Amino acid sequence: MKNKKLKYLLLAAFAVLVVWFMKDALTQPGPQDLPGQFEEVALYRNENNTGPIQRIYAATVTDTLWDQMQAYGDFMPHTKYGTTKVYFFLKGQPAPTEVFPGEQNFDQQFNQHCLAVYEKDAMGQTRVVQWPFK
Repeated sequence: MKNKKLKYLLLAAFAVLVVWFMKDALTQPGPQDLPGQFEEVALYRNENNTGPIQRIYAATVTDTLWDQMQAYGDFMPHTKYGTTKVYFFLKGQPAPTEVFPGEQNFDQQFNQHCLAVYEKDAMGQTRVVQWPFK
């Protein structure tokens, strides 16, 4: 009798843990939870899977929330020894719909509208540069 109760108690504890783990896994915060209505408008990822992976994003935002831009960039995928760049533009202003690798990551006509750029380098160091083209 005691053995049966212990068995049911362990099974109930296991079920509670499984439900708790599933809830925790499915309710992780993400970029959609940030204020500022961030919207990704362009993405580039090189096809090199054996070396450094380069990711470049363009995103629009409703306000110049610098700390939220940092948080948004931190949510973007990053690969060890790769680089990630996110360019931010005001929603309703001109923004690129295509980004590409190289020194200049989008058409120069959008430079004046760029609010900030988030960069994460190969060593995991991050920085946000405000008004990078001014």
